[in-house]
Amino acid sequence: MFLKCFFVMTAVLSGAAFLQGETRVPTALAMKAATNKPRPEYSAIARQMHVTGKVEIDLVVGADGAVEDVRIISGNPLLSAAAVAAAKKWKFGDLGQNGEKAVISLSFDFKP
Repeated sequence: MFLKCFFVMTAVLSGAAFLQGETRVPTALAMKAATNKPRPEYSAIARQMHVTGKVEIDLVVGADGAVEDVRIISGNPLLSAAAVAAAKKWKFGDLGQNGEKAVISLSFDFKP
């Protein structure tokens, strides 16, 4: 039991350390500041397999407005690859993060 609790606590603490220096920005504000927001392509294999659903991701945006990292929160792997590829091309204007990295939550709905 102690070992299990230790691993859970370690995961929680390492996740908290990963978020240091990042400011969460509301999605509505981020969408207004977005200067380039290409839509993900519905891959041929996902379309052929009739895979639909929502992919939720977090973007880590640097002070220059470029996406530095994309974290998949949930979604089918056949769809999340397309969401990540598109999200990496997004650009943002001023998000008011005062030199810190910004974290933005986005979701993409994939339907044929």
